[in-house]
Amino acid sequence: MSYWNHYYLPATVDEALTRLAHFDGAARVVAGGTDLLLELQQGRRPPVEALVDVTQVPEMTSISEREGWIYVGAGVTHTGIVASPLLIHAATCLVESCGVIGGPQVRNVATIGGNVAHALPAGDGTISLLALDAEAEVAGPSGRSWRPMAALFKGPGQSAVDCTRELIVQFRFRAAAPGEVTAFKRVMRPQGVALPILGMAVWLKSAPSGGETPVVEDVRVAFGPAGPTPLRVVKTEAFLKGRRLNDETLSQAVPLLASEVRLRTSPHRATGEYRGELLGTLLERAVKLAAYRAQTGDIQPEGLGLA
Repeated sequence: MSYWNHYYLPATVDEALTRLAHFDGAARVVAGGTDLLLELQQGRRPPVEALVDVTQVPEMTSISEREGWIYVGAGVTHTGIVASPLLIHAATCLVESCGVIGGPQVRNVATIGGNVAHALPAGDGTISLLALDAEAEVAGPSGRSWRPMAALFKGPGQSAVDCTRELIVQFRFRAAAPGEVTAFKRVMRPQGVALPILGMAVWLKSAPSGGETPVVEDVRVAFGPAGPTPLRVVKTEAFLKGRRLNDETLSQAVPLLASEVRLRTSPHRATGEYRGELLGTLLERAVKLAAYRAQTGDIQPEGLGLA
């Protein structure tokens, strides 16, 4: 059985869009293919007329810094993100989240754009991009535009980007300024590939603390799977602002966090009740790691390659 009839390797974004337009909804964008090809082989998606492979488009496979912004091409692999000195310094949480996706073979080909385009609430890289307040550049028939991360999702596995006519070109977020740090923590269930039970990314801004637990000037906390899409827990963020990140503060934040999330039972991951029991532990691990980095300046990524 043939899962597609034509396969293209465009060299530019415009060429990729032209190929998609030619097939008028019957073609799909592919990069690593770790999700799409399985869906085709397992019959969860009908065969397509053409695949448009974007892994040869330079602007989609590069990482750079320009005018205070970090740019990450949607075709950059998770291995490429983990190996980037720029991202280790500027987006530690993204390195940590991409470093636990699948196994080494998956990380070598799977891309950050595919992680986002698949629109799963448990997307590890997606959760970190939310905490980084990233934007995505989407190219389509009407041109290019930058969209906030939250605007890319309709529901579980439902992207707001039309994969038959549009493609995600790259992501951008502000480079870390002095006093700004990030962290990612995940609770997972190893079974062949490690499935995330819960994941959390934290972006933290604090003033010099003189060795004491830092006081939060600003914070972003992204979390999933805890609803139909990856989400920012904005009420919890508001509670943490202006407070010292000690055990009492974190204990008081847990009920508020629980009120913002929707935890369901998954036969492949965990029960909703079990996930609820993990909320406090995960919040403590992620926030305390960010606080440690704010105090010490030690941003060495943790937990890489455990999957």
